[in-house]
Amino acid sequence: MSREETRIADFEVAPAAPADADRAFLRLAPEDMARLGVRSGDVVAVTGRRPTHLRVLPAQAANRRPGVVHLDPRACENAGTAPGDAVSVTAANLPPAERVGLTPLEGCALPSNAQDLARGLLNWPATPGDTVAVARPGRGLALYCVAETEPAGAVRITHPGAVHLTPGETEITPRFQGIGGLALQTQRLREMVDLPLRRPDLFDRLGLDPPRGVLFTGPPGSGKTLLARAVADEVEARFFQIDGPEIVSKHYGDSEQKLRSLFEAAARAAPAIIFIDEIDAIAPKRDGLSGEKQLERRVVAQLMTLMDGLDARGRVVVMAATNLPHALDHALRRPGRVDRELAFGAPDRQARAEILDIHLAGAARADDVDLPALAAATHGCVGADLAALAREAGIAALRRTGTAVGGVANIAVEDLAITQADLEAARIATRPSLLRETRVETPETSWSDNGGLEAAKAALIAAVIWPQRHASAMRRFGLSPAGGILLSGPPGGGKTMLAHALATESGVNFIPVRAATLLSPFLGAAERGVAELFDKARHAAPCVVFLDELDVIAPRRGRSDAALERVVAQLLIEIDSVAASGILVLAATNRPEAIDPALMRPGRIDLVIPIAPPGPEARREILQAHLRSRPLAPDFDVAPWVDRSAGWSGSALAGLVATAARAGFRRHLTTPDPSAEPTLMAADFERAWQECAESETARTAVSAWTEAAS
Repeated sequence: MSREETRIADFEVAPAAPADADRAFLRLAPEDMARLGVRSGDVVAVTGRRPTHLRVLPAQAANRRPGVVHLDPRACENAGTAPGDAVSVTAANLPPAERVGLTPLEGCALPSNAQDLARGLLNWPATPGDTVAVARPGRGLALYCVAETEPAGAVRITHPGAVHLTPGETEITPRFQGIGGLALQTQRLREMVDLPLRRPDLFDRLGLDPPRGVLFTGPPGSGKTLLARAVADEVEARFFQIDGPEIVSKHYGDSEQKLRSLFEAAARAAPAIIFIDEIDAIAPKRDGLSGEKQLERRVVAQLMTLMDGLDARGRVVVMAATNLPHALDHALRRPGRVDRELAFGAPDRQARAEILDIHLAGAARADDVDLPALAAATHGCVGADLAALAREAGIAALRRTGTAVGGVANIAVEDLAITQADLEAARIATRPSLLRETRVETPETSWSDNGGLEAAKAALIAAVIWPQRHASAMRRFGLSPAGGILLSGPPGGGKTMLAHALATESGVNFIPVRAATLLSPFLGAAERGVAELFDKARHAAPCVVFLDELDVIAPRRGRSDAALERVVAQLLIEIDSVAASGILVLAATNRPEAIDPALMRPGRIDLVIPIAPPGPEARREILQAHLRSRPLAPDFDVAPWVDRSAGWSGSALAGLVATAARAGFRRHLTTPDPSAEPTLMAADFERAWQECAESETARTAVSAWTEAAS
């Protein structure tokens, strides 16, 4: 092979963006490209423990650093390197390929048409021994090994006829593939686990003890187990997993013996990783265990003794995962046993887009698919939720296409693709798993369904929706979002409907809370419920927590019992930290004077929005909103009822319309001509007016009797 090499330089390896995975190029800072004398699309040789060849592109502005080369996991595998290592980069001029033989890797079958595969490799460099990945629309990635080249050595594929496929299978070594949104956790794990296992001599030189234990904490489905397995594959270490049910035994001492055997096996197979999933099940707090739970006490003590006995100089690392870190025994979390804790939170917008792109990488997508927009609307979703969303979108596409062509049997494969509408349908069907326990289904209510209340709507838009859509402008003005908003007004004024409309219009996660879901007769249960509620809201941020009837949950202290005073104290503590967590507390009450004054100060309740009885124009809008879907008589006029209902609340007007509709329904059923078109007439409203007046008189009498009896 004739090759001209110029300007060798050393670079530090950094991970590439997930969107660059398996595309056979690297990224360099523009000044480094000028120093090497290469332009976009040129081929360079990258040499770690072995050489590989890639095309070069300029680094993105956010990740542009001189002396750094961005490589995806496949390129790192081909070059025999890892992030943090140093590699040499050489400008190379590769000859055109006369023949390139590709062997499918394990689990990849030979395609029916090799030329279609070859077209996806045009202008790619091919180095013998490298692994190449070719995207197949709707079928995922096909992995092949470069078995032979003509002329010998690295070549560039310039025409499809040069690519030939040979039978056989080569075992693939998995790397950090299929993991998105965990860049920080991956980087920290490389420092704590990858480096000590691959280069223990560096720690010996510095006289440092490598980390013995790493604890992953975070909600279920956030990628803890996935990343642990990927780390074991990356460092080529033996992987031992401990599951609670496999350890626990009814025979005395058997559980401890199983733990000892597993740690001994890991020490013999070093380098090794011991992964304990759901560690809270086998290592709970001992001071909270009853006298009958001696087995759990012995297992916790044995586990800590074994971790203290790890003396393989970092060649055995214990990794554990839990979504209940506060349930672990305190002695287990001290340095020397668990040296570092990594938090796995709900991914942000960019991370969600990366995860969605990974799960939809092998799917055929329509041109209207907008993953960034979908990622912006999936607040609080963890990786498992996004995987479920991608699966639901595929099912929605299959259902839609099958309906259009008259059945699944008539679907042509080339006509099947996921559209943005399929993704939106899947998003509606897939709610964040963090909120499945606390979420209560609320009606799909919009601003137009709430007649009047224009001042309250404008205040809510400015306090909730604007900070979401104009965050940068708010920061420039030195403003922070409101932490708490109180809707105050008489019963039936539309406070709850406004909260539901805000949930629909803002698009953020919404947790409605009733007093009955928090209060409990058991000591400490209500306070723990408040803490858990806000903890879930933080994971699902941005999120609105709606506290209906706040005066019941947070009454004035000194006038209520001790249990409610503890709930108020816990609520004050939680609300103090919500603004920085992306949480808005929205509350409603018709008795603001009964709420504890400490909750009403600015910084907790930043804005009080009064909900006054509707005026004439607001009453007109409310009546028209409730009459919108009802069959009105041509001569019906709403104006008289607007004038006659002065002082009525929104719920009273809704009741008037509903009563009139029932009167019209009865009249229609008793008409001599049952085939006549049903209509709502002014006479029905007159009858409804009389019924509402009689009902209001009865309510007043009952209220007076109740007050007299009390």
